[in-house]
Amino acid sequence: MSCKHYKNSPQKYYKIISFATFVSLLYACSTTKKVPDGEYLLSSNTFEFEDKKQPFDSELKGYAQQKPNKKQLIFMPLSLWLYNAANPKYDTILNEYMTYPGEMRNQKLRDSLFLKYNMKSSVGKSLFLDRLYHSWGSPPVILDQTKTEKGAESIEKRLTYRGYWDAEVKFKHKLDSAAKKAAVNYFITHNDPTIIKEYYYNISDPIIKNIYQQKIHESLIRSGKILDQTVLEKEVTRINDQMRDYGYYKFNSLGDEIYFVADSLKSRKQVPLTLEIHRDSIDSPYKRATIGNIDVAIVDEMSDFPKKTKKDSLRGINFHKTTDKYKTRSLWRAIIVGNKQIYDQKKLDLTKRNLLSMNNFSVLKAKDSLRRGGGTSPNDSIVDVMYVLKPLPKYELKVGTDVNYSQLLNLGVSPSIDLTTRNVFNGAENLSTSLSGTFGSIRSTKDISKRVLAYEISAQASLNFPRLLLPFDYYKWLPKRYSPTSSIVLGASVQNNIGLGRVNFNTGLNYMATVNDKVSHRLTLFNTQLSLTKNKAAYYDYFPNDNSIREEIFNDYFISHPILKQDFLAGLVSIDKVSEDIINDENYIGNLDQQGLDLYNAFTGTLINKDRQTQDVLISSMIYNFVYNEIGKKDYPNAFYFNGKIELAGNILSAFNQKRDDGGGIVTSPQRTIFGIPYAQFVKFDIDVRKYFKINRNTLVLRQFVGVGVPYGNSSTMPVIRSYFNGGSNDIRAWVAFGGLGPADSQVDERVRTYMTDNVKLTTNIEYRMPITDMYEAAIFTDIGNTWSLRNFNDGYGDEFKFNKFLGQVGVGSGFGLRVNVAYITLRLDLAYKIYDPNKPDGEKWRLNNFQPFKPTLNIAFGYPF
Repeated sequence: MSCKHYKNSPQKYYKIISFATFVSLLYACSTTKKVPDGEYLLSSNTFEFEDKKQPFDSELKGYAQQKPNKKQLIFMPLSLWLYNAANPKYDTILNEYMTYPGEMRNQKLRDSLFLKYNMKSSVGKSLFLDRLYHSWGSPPVILDQTKTEKGAESIEKRLTYRGYWDAEVKFKHKLDSAAKKAAVNYFITHNDPTIIKEYYYNISDPIIKNIYQQKIHESLIRSGKILDQTVLEKEVTRINDQMRDYGYYKFNSLGDEIYFVADSLKSRKQVPLTLEIHRDSIDSPYKRATIGNIDVAIVDEMSDFPKKTKKDSLRGINFHKTTDKYKTRSLWRAIIVGNKQIYDQKKLDLTKRNLLSMNNFSVLKAKDSLRRGGGTSPNDSIVDVMYVLKPLPKYELKVGTDVNYSQLLNLGVSPSIDLTTRNVFNGAENLSTSLSGTFGSIRSTKDISKRVLAYEISAQASLNFPRLLLPFDYYKWLPKRYSPTSSIVLGASVQNNIGLGRVNFNTGLNYMATVNDKVSHRLTLFNTQLSLTKNKAAYYDYFPNDNSIREEIFNDYFISHPILKQDFLAGLVSIDKVSEDIINDENYIGNLDQQGLDLYNAFTGTLINKDRQTQDVLISSMIYNFVYNEIGKKDYPNAFYFNGKIELAGNILSAFNQKRDDGGGIVTSPQRTIFGIPYAQFVKFDIDVRKYFKINRNTLVLRQFVGVGVPYGNSSTMPVIRSYFNGGSNDIRAWVAFGGLGPADSQVDERVRTYMTDNVKLTTNIEYRMPITDMYEAAIFTDIGNTWSLRNFNDGYGDEFKFNKFLGQVGVGSGFGLRVNVAYITLRLDLAYKIYDPNKPDGEKWRLNNFQPFKPTLNIAFGYPF
């Protein structure tokens, strides 16, 4: 074939090559490539319910003895494809090869197997790709009809366990000889369940009986309910926890002291049920246990205790130390359990958690046991506790790099170096110092079609104390079980994002208290942040949209003020001076037509942008944060989450300064200053509420965010670093961050609104998550929200929040997404579309008429949005 001929017929050969490639891939990926003749690949298990479906039916799939190959690549069995990609003539060798320990798998072993199976021509081959395919892949699941029958029996037993004693399970094989595939259909009939006719309890110990009766209203068992063994198991767990809370050590530890008796002699449908609690065959009385000796040892090796340690005691707790590096009182604070107290397992667990959270020790041994000779009185109710701790290294250095993605920063790299210095003052205090940076790119304000370098470099030091830094003893009103801690933070950062950049300094004193595994409190005193803007004079260079509006109104104003124009062009008058003259010229404003007023309002918006973006500000505030979190707790499948925060800023600074400066921005009023820098006064409320509903394997998530900032006193507006904006991968996903949504339904030029922030924010998110496989999860979502101002500071700007209007001013976006779970990382891709845009003119707000399915807003992020 000549080259000339090929060039004259490119489409012809392209089609031939494509078809050949497709056939090759199809052969390589064929799911039945390695299914022996006469056998069938199990392609699916289906479950058909002959009568009304029950809530637990989804779990029945797990009781089938054979399951098809898992589908990792969306709906494709990737692992099966990989297995089939390996050369089939090596399957027997590779199967045997993988049975050997890893250290024996080498070329010598492969060669011996080649000789064993009479494959001398393959001696010396590494089979690298075949081994890779074989180890990463999974062999085809071949239908075993006897396992189908056993699976049906297992499903029937599970139905009986769930209270359906007369359930029936049948099955049918669907065989396709040509395709070498088989499907199994299970036909399930529940029939009527077995019901608890009456519920009784027989508890011989009167004290145990009395405790059970106190919380009998919490019992999970009721007359008229289905006799479900899983419910009985949960009731046993509940009783165990209840009795141990009352001090009964190791209650029912062997699982033979609580059982249920169902009388099915008269009926299989209406069955009396009796709870039985007996300690032994002679009904020995139960005893409440008390805490005896509490020993805490600090050693380098287990063999050091007790021979190489010195004993010290504080309030009934014995401390054994090889050195005096750790003060006894600092260790005592972490011990929640007390001598002669009633045994409480929760206190023991909390003590261990406290010791680990100090980040100073590893736990070599944590033991609670009946005192030696515990089989006889009085030792049968005394529990001795011991913790053996090993100090962690004095210094710990960590170097790492994170890769992150956001729509504002795009793809960013965040290198960091962290140094932890432990036990700084011999009281388990830790000093954490870090130097980190984030480097990426953002949309250029000069040309939004381009991206420019953005970075933030920060240094921070945090001194953490395993106690509250207070000049008095606080344990009477804040118990040790709340695990109170404190930290002093000092940091600085340099940002270069939109071109102006900022230099930030921050410091604060933080108090933290954890009530339990769901509730925590955080109080930040003296949270002080100093934010200084760089390159203020270059504002209009970095915001060309604002500059174009400024030029338009300057040119219009100069028509009636030619002398001012001459002075401006000669450099005798600054941009800010001309802008101020325009704002203060009531005659000029009063004579503007509607088009002129629109331009003037846009110009006022640019001045607000300029004042806020170039603002130097000092924020000194007190912040209180309350968190209630059920997420991840096994007892709360329909989890609830609440995060409330209140910040009060500027009151302390106002007490030391009463002098007002003569400055201020072009639009903003003059402010009082500290060391020449205006300080902010405001109160800010943030509320984040989430509710999760489990629906079979799927999850419905509802989220509501409410944020309100109220400036007062020395501030007429909220600082830009404490204000709200719309858009982004965790917010209203149909808009990118600073992407043109809001504030309110303002019709001010979008070029001005792009970087506007405001002090009221409402966001509602609804997301429905549907697992596809263990690795993949699909989601559909709707995001609703916007930002507003509490008061309309500028006539015509149109961003004021009003109860009778705000529902028509929210942006609405919907879309769908994919989550990929790899190890402990979730990669998220969301495609979102604008449904309702309040900032479009009337008649164009609903975007369905302009719907473009192939032009979504793409969000790439790590982790769930909420």
